[in-house]
Amino acid sequence: MSSAAGRKTAARPRAAVPAEKGAAFAGLLKRRAAREPLAHLTGHVGFWTLDLAVSGATLVPRPDSEAIVESALAAFPDRGRIRRVLDLGTGTGALLLAVLAECPEAWGWGGPRAGGCGAGGAQCRGERLGGRACFVAADWDAPLAGRFDLVLSNPPYIESAAIPG
Repeated sequence: MSSAAGRKTAARPRAAVPAEKGAAFAGLLKRRAAREPLAHLTGHVGFWTLDLAVSGATLVPRPDSEAIVESALAAFPDRGRIRRVLDLGTGTGALLLAVLAECPEAWGWGGPRAGGCGAGGAQCRGERLGGRACFVAADWDAPLAGRFDLVLSNPPYIESAAIPG
């Protein structure tokens, strides 16, 4: 009988867990039990081909939001035609950054609504794309200068009753 189940192995000594790490872990468990998103606990989330930083100040990009990226890219079989991209309602910058990652010649502007969630985190993520993304909180009622080849938006708060209209 040469199975691993029949062999005995020596017990390994367990390293003591420092009290501060145990307390930190207990704090994470308590936050998760209160239904805080796992992405907020870990500080990042996978979206499209990206690993995005998130915090309690941002909404976690939903997997179904990837369908917006997929549809947008499908509308442009020649990705070289996408030069300027606008993302209205940017939170983490997920939509804009995913499209820019697929369109190396494109530049994009993400506009979180003025007074809404800050754009600092999205701006930091945009720097990884060589400065091809700019994030500025904006008044959506003000006109935008220039033309855009692609406009994205996935507003997070639409009342259910308003969706049919």
